[in-house]
Amino acid sequence: MFKTTLMVYLACFFLSSCNVGQVTVLSPGNNDANNTQNNAGGDMGGTKTSSPSDGGLGNDARTGADMRGRRDVLFSDDTSSSGDQSMSNDAATDSNTADLSSDMGLSPDAEADVVVDPIEVFTARSLQSTIDDVQPMTGIVLWADSWNSGNTKDDVQLEYSYYAPNKIIKGKNSYDWNDFDALLDRVAARGNQVIPRFYYVYPGAQTTVPDYIKSRSDYDENSGSVEGKQTSFPDWTNSELQDATIDFMTAVANRYDNDPRIAFLQVGFGLWGEYHIYQGPNQLGVDFPSHAFQKRFINHLNSEFKTLHWSISVDAAYQGLSAFPADQSLANADFGLFDDSFMHQSHQQENEPNWNFFTYKTRFLTSPHGGEFSYYTEFDQKNVLNPAGLHGKTFESFSKRFYISYMIGNDQPGYSFKNRIKAAGMATGYKFKVTKFESSQSNTRVEIENTGVATLYYDAYPTVGGTRSPTSLKGLAPGSTRSFLVAKGTGDLTISSDRLVQGQTIQFDANL
Repeated sequence: MFKTTLMVYLACFFLSSCNVGQVTVLSPGNNDANNTQNNAGGDMGGTKTSSPSDGGLGNDARTGADMRGRRDVLFSDDTSSSGDQSMSNDAATDSNTADLSSDMGLSPDAEADVVVDPIEVFTARSLQSTIDDVQPMTGIVLWADSWNSGNTKDDVQLEYSYYAPNKIIKGKNSYDWNDFDALLDRVAARGNQVIPRFYYVYPGAQTTVPDYIKSRSDYDENSGSVEGKQTSFPDWTNSELQDATIDFMTAVANRYDNDPRIAFLQVGFGLWGEYHIYQGPNQLGVDFPSHAFQKRFINHLNSEFKTLHWSISVDAAYQGLSAFPADQSLANADFGLFDDSFMHQSHQQENEPNWNFFTYKTRFLTSPHGGEFSYYTEFDQKNVLNPAGLHGKTFESFSKRFYISYMIGNDQPGYSFKNRIKAAGMATGYKFKVTKFESSQSNTRVEIENTGVATLYYDAYPTVGGTRSPTSLKGLAPGSTRSFLVAKGTGDLTISSDRLVQGQTIQFDANL
């Protein structure tokens, strides 16, 4: 009877010119199997079956009318639902099979050569897991190699470093990466990743412009007092400085675009590379790059970095030195934001408009947001992680409001307990929760929700028994769920990524 019914379905299938990849058939009377498949079909491409109330064919399976890329049922609804057929289901099936076999040029023995895939049944699997650590590429950030860099190893995933370009650039298109690579290696050995910021100006210091440029006769720097300290500023009228800056960014992209030792890159001009000069000489095109060069620089980074995410200060929204207010199309580049005075008392009036200028509520979906706790007052530093809040706001509420992935808080080990630093870090970035985990003999279906405040900015894949899903978790927005299919039916579930250093693990919550 099974073979006979199968031949009817196959015959009707071929005659209807369907584009169906497979036909699945249940033997008559198997109500439990029918019901199971109806529930398990889902959106994974499985074939749905009819219910016993379909009439004519009784419990025999039919191709579901709602399947993507497949035709309607092999028999018309009238035929399958009729209760007044002139012959029994079995007789009709046997008769039609003989006729259709003849029409198709098939002998009865050819039935044995037909291979039909069995119905794929998924069974729910138990899964218990808890996120109990700060996740990679998120959290409170300490300065690399500072006095406390090793004391909170278990509570941070990221370390920050200012870095002087003249330590790398030794001549025109001549670079020495040894010291920078050593920094990356030291941090990676602690199981952390680096957020570097290349800068030319630091209060109280000479510029970090490469020596071969400073030695040119057409290069002339200005200097002035910044925070009571004599400070030098680059000569942005010099074309060689401009070209060297562009070439350096090209070299950085070529070398580190896919390097997991770097989480994110910060760039900018002016004091600390934070896109402002509030004291000292500040002539546009002289002490700060011209709008034309800023546009060249931003567009160049946008084209050179394919994987590594780079960010600029929200202070680039200010009128005057910045090219962004003058040419708002620059903001279309795919960069993240950092705020170097996060949570100070007047943040809502002074900083938030800059966040709004860069449409931060959608920008975070593709580029990371971060910054540094305010140094405006010592009170700010002492209380920024106070569970009761600073200036009426808790860090957790600010992190959620601005979709924060990371925040530099180098002084926090002197003001906050380790468990508070860890808890604050866990209130940033992405956080994954597995809401479905079920397997067949060959495949596993997984559903994952992002319960965090930001997204993951690099590829990471649900992985079962060492086999990755072809679909990435990258870009899964907070509050959203994504479905995954892994071509492996057995094995533990993990999340794997090529963007991690040794010792890092992307965790997930699960209670299934």
